Amino acid sequence: MNSPQGKAFSRVSEDDRETAVRRVREAYAEEHISHEEMDERLGRVLAASTRAELAAALDTLPAEDPGATVTIAAAGGRIRRRGAWRVPRVLKVESAFGRVRLDLSRAIIEGPVVDIELSLGTGNASITVPRDAIVEVEGLTTGWKDLRYRPRQPSRPGAPRIRFSGAVGYGRLKIRHAWR
Repeated sequence: MNSPQGKAFSRVSEDDRETAVRRVREAYAEEHISHEEMDERLGRVLAASTRAELAAALDTLPAEDPGATVTIAAAGGRIRRRGAWRVPRVLKVESAFGRVRLDLSRAIIEGPVVDIELSLGTGNASITVPRDAIVEVEGLTTGWKDLRYRPRQPSRPGAPRIRFSGAVGYGRLKIRHAWR
């Protein structure tokens, strides 16, 4: 039987460490901590070997909102969102077959960071982001065709940061900035 004290001294998994790094970066992006404090905390997170050390590095950070993840899924057909729709903190888009069209240009983006996790099988996807958004695609893998995205520079301070991750199988993913 695992005791709470025994669990605190258990080794840190890679998933735990990645989650902790994400929480520290989000706290910095949301201006809860300074750049220096982020560097110090990231150093402690990466050096942590037990869950207790990891918890100490995350102490006093804002708690995660567990209800901030929304999944949009379709086995076949289309997934389409446009206009003034509310974008959650974490959006998971899952489609086995069909087209995906997401337009975030007039969407309501409440936080400074939005994570969009794609799990697309077959079919094309087109995502329009706000004109001044900062887009990160490092966590995204494509199978058959390359990603089509051209960064727009410069972005205004405080522009939303949209991070893409996941996988696109057979199909093309096109990410573009809105004109206005």
